[in-house]
Amino acid sequence: MARSSLLRELDSASREYLASYVLFNQAVAGHVGIHPTDLQCLNLLSADPRPRTTGEIAELTGLTSGSATRLVDRLEGAGYVTRQRDESDKRQVKVRLRTEGLHRLRDVWDRLRTGWDTMFEDYTEMELELLVRHMRRTSELGRQQRARLNRGDL
Repeated sequence: MARSSLLRELDSASREYLASYVLFNQAVAGHVGIHPTDLQCLNLLSADPRPRTTGEIAELTGLTSGSATRLVDRLEGAGYVTRQRDESDKRQVKVRLRTEGLHRLRDVWDRLRTGWDTMFEDYTEMELELLVRHMRRTSELGRQQRARLNRGDL
């Protein structure tokens, strides 16, 4: 297949993939009773579970500080995080993941995981490396584009 045809097919498949993932995220969030943005924040926080300030969470998610504060309020109310004064700097408040809340979420992911694991069974190591590279590059480009949009730089 010609490169131009492959790029058109990739564009179409990417749009379908993104829409499918967003709708899947909404379904999982609804199942556990939280907002889709809150679910993705938990996803990002659990990938690097160190305590963070609300400002760091705003930076991580691309939200305003006020929106990040409301997000943390919701996550705290739902039992996924706690706020604690930083031991080394009492002026700072750190947001910490709660193990009990994460166990509830991991239980849902574990029940859904089988389909994902099966999907990757017939991929070669080289194909998996390509997928990992693509996902990392896509994530970085997404962060860059989100920053552009937040700056009004479009």
